[in-house]
Amino acid sequence: MLVYGRNVLKELDRKKIKKIYVSSKELIPYLNKENLKYDLVPKQRLDNMTKGNHQGIIVEIHDYEYYTMNDIDSDFVVILDHLEDPHNFGAIIRTCECAGITNIIIPKDRSVTVNDTVVKVSVGAIEHVKIIMVSNLVNAINKLKDMNYFVYAADMGGENYQSITYPKKKALVIGNEGKGISRLVEENCDFVVSIPMKGSINSLNASTSAGILIYGMNRND
Repeated sequence: MLVYGRNVLKELDRKKIKKIYVSSKELIPYLNKENLKYDLVPKQRLDNMTKGNHQGIIVEIHDYEYYTMNDIDSDFVVILDHLEDPHNFGAIIRTCECAGITNIIIPKDRSVTVNDTVVKVSVGAIEHVKIIMVSNLVNAINKLKDMNYFVYAADMGGENYQSITYPKKKALVIGNEGKGISRLVEENCDFVVSIPMKGSINSLNASTSAGILIYGMNRND
């Protein structure tokens, strides 16, 4: 997998790096200081390798290795119900890391996975968060319940998130950008929460909703 950007490079686990391509000579002192081997190439080559803003550097890394439910190690878990937009995914990863959440669960099928855009948008935060891939979200939710987590679904028809006192161990489900949370997933959650809307538009971007709820549900911690 190819990832790019200066902040991404600084956060990368050195063991994951396979090869570095650089066109910006101002990065060379940093690479030398870190004892990182690189190929100095023309900017055009980097432009041909990715359509993203590479900032003069592209790094070839090993594909992301997903975690399992056995790796859960935080009291607050975020679950993404078939999210599709890598920008939303990357932004949610960054928010989780900033909020001290280290576990995000995603389904194996029909969902965005960790790619170059996700890594770039997370601004290196993905190196500090465990992405857990599961075959079935309902089974994952029920396992969390067995582990004494209280599971909340984010949906417009729920109760105002500000009016609730949250337990220490909790999980938040964020739905698909267009369809929201699937029926079976919502039915297996313990409670439904919503963000009050006062404007003419009655919905928020998935990553924006996640950010509001994550910090709102963390306010007692």
